[in-house]
Amino acid sequence: RETPILRQAYQYARSAHEGQCRKSGEPYITHPLGVAHIIADMKLDLPSLLTALLHDTVEDTYVTLPDVSKLFGTEIAQLVDGVTKVGKIPLSSVEEQQSENYRKLILSMSKDIRVLLVKLADRAHNMRTLQYMSPEKQRRIAKETMDIYVPLAHRLGIHWLKTELEDNCFRYISPEKYETLDELVRGSEEERRKYEEAVVEMLTKQMVEAGVGQH
Repeated sequence: RETPILRQAYQYARSAHEGQCRKSGEPYITHPLGVAHIIADMKLDLPSLLTALLHDTVEDTYVTLPDVSKLFGTEIAQLVDGVTKVGKIPLSSVEEQQSENYRKLILSMSKDIRVLLVKLADRAHNMRTLQYMSPEKQRRIAKETMDIYVPLAHRLGIHWLKTELEDNCFRYISPEKYETLDELVRGSEEERRKYEEAVVEMLTKQMVEAGVGQH
């Protein structure tokens, strides 16, 4: 259910991101909205939703933390600040053996677990729209996600998000294998549908012949 402060946060973020676009060409506000939608799927609280809408305003626009604090309160400002700081951890050069150290660093910086949940939602939405990036960036971001964010989602017990992140990572890390597997899955679904239709047809015929359901 929408609350006045939620509408206020959306309008504030939309105004702050005015003129900014995603790689897809869509207005930038579609990203905070997408993150907020994932947070809603997680069934988190109102401050988490507000943070999702505002999470990029301080880093990417003229908005300051005091602005956020004045308009939305200290709690929201602290959450936005936490998400901004976690986002600044340089992960692009992370080697596999360092991944656990970086996960621990992210966990230690997320004094409020909601910071980490918003960051996970942020990464999930970015992975959903990764097709607009260059192949090199796709592979780098997918590997980073697999090494850092998938284990964090697993550790937090958010299995649907872990599975989604893994699937999207696989799509960009091993595109040929992903396509092959995707074709097999789609093929097996088609085969199953045909089988089910054949069974229904056979049973219907047998029921008619046996006079079942006829008066």
